[in-house]
Amino acid sequence: MARFGFDYGDLQRLAQEPDTLAGNDVRLVMSRLACADEPDNAANPTQLAAFAARRLYPGIAGSLAASSGIFLGSAYHAALVRPGAALYGIAPRQVGPTPMRPVVRLQGRVMQVRCVPAGTHVGYGHSGTLTRESHLTTVGVGYPDGFPRSASGLGEAWYQHLRLPIVGRVFMDSLILDASDIPPGNLEPGSLVGLIGPKYDQDAVARAAGTIGYEVLTRLGHRFHRVYQDA
Repeated sequence: MARFGFDYGDLQRLAQEPDTLAGNDVRLVMSRLACADEPDNAANPTQLAAFAARRLYPGIAGSLAASSGIFLGSAYHAALVRPGAALYGIAPRQVGPTPMRPVVRLQGRVMQVRCVPAGTHVGYGHSGTLTRESHLTTVGVGYPDGFPRSASGLGEAWYQHLRLPIVGRVFMDSLILDASDIPPGNLEPGSLVGLIGPKYDQDAVARAAGTIGYEVLTRLGHRFHRVYQDA
């Protein structure tokens, strides 16, 4: 990836000049797969073959596969693997079903519910326009919390197994949901709606926002109250 580390020429020179590493307790020869989330990408076997350069350092273990690379098969596992994002339920492949179960839930609290007529413009720039009389709910989560502004008009939330689309733009400290399909009286100020969860995980949020699940989770800010549950 031309990011960190050594190229093959550097590895050869280091192997020929062992005194350069004297005093360093070297435990692993490591690399990183660039295209592991694309199982059929020709770069994967090419990198696996190049990783054979670790044999220049006999007795030192190798590590190549992170989350996505683990699912390429045992040939990529070397001495140890480095699961990271997969532990949080992020899909290890770009396409197809994921074997991972989401473990992160994000909820937002309802601040206001209102009924507005068809034709009402919603949000900055009047970026949303209602085609029917609608019940809108304002939720206290915005882009400073890490919820992507690019999900404006595209993302969604869930409440009691019902979908609530985002209407208009995501604001600094709030967003607006169309709660018209929620039975009257069920959703009130103080209720919690799901922004990330079993029905709509971080990868679904990412698709709506034009990004990846990694960014969605790492952007979640300090203003959220966090609850850690033991398995």
